[in-house]
Amino acid sequence: MSFSLRPYDPATDADGLYDCKLAFERGLGENTGGEEKAAAYEGKLTDEYRDRWLVWVDRCVADDERCVTVAVAESGEGEEAGGETAGDDEVVGYVFVLPARLAMVWDAAVVNELYVAPDHRGTGVADDLMAAAVDLAGDQDLPLDRVVLDVDPANERARAFYDRHGFEPWGEMVARPVDRD
Repeated sequence: MSFSLRPYDPATDADGLYDCKLAFERGLGENTGGEEKAAAYEGKLTDEYRDRWLVWVDRCVADDERCVTVAVAESGEGEEAGGETAGDDEVVGYVFVLPARLAMVWDAAVVNELYVAPDHRGTGVADDLMAAAVDLAGDQDLPLDRVVLDVDPANERARAFYDRHGFEPWGEMVARPVDRD
């Protein structure tokens, strides 16, 4: 399977990017936390969430087009139902790095999300997306020369991938629900 990487284009990639985002979110919910977590993640995936998320993506990309890099299937690679070819612009993965203006949140470059569609895993897509993220981080003005990301300890596949790319534990996140009245 061949693919190429390029900056996200809101005019042509929004639907494909959001399809990947849906799969990313559902994977988090289904694979790393049981039914309650899966229901919580699924429950947020509304049309309003889609619109808000894509607006946020556009704001980040306005800072630096490389904040969202998409992997697209090369011509003839993506087969849709009915045997039709999806074409050059079928988004099969993405990496989302927060823009440099947000570096103070973690004092580092932040890989917000990295996702590759199951049919394209093991093909080098994720490695190339991670390289794009690290390259962008190298160009950002950071308080600390680090790239950080959040990975669920139960997600062994992701942990092995990040370990292979030189990531190591650096603190631990804790969370609690927000009380809303």
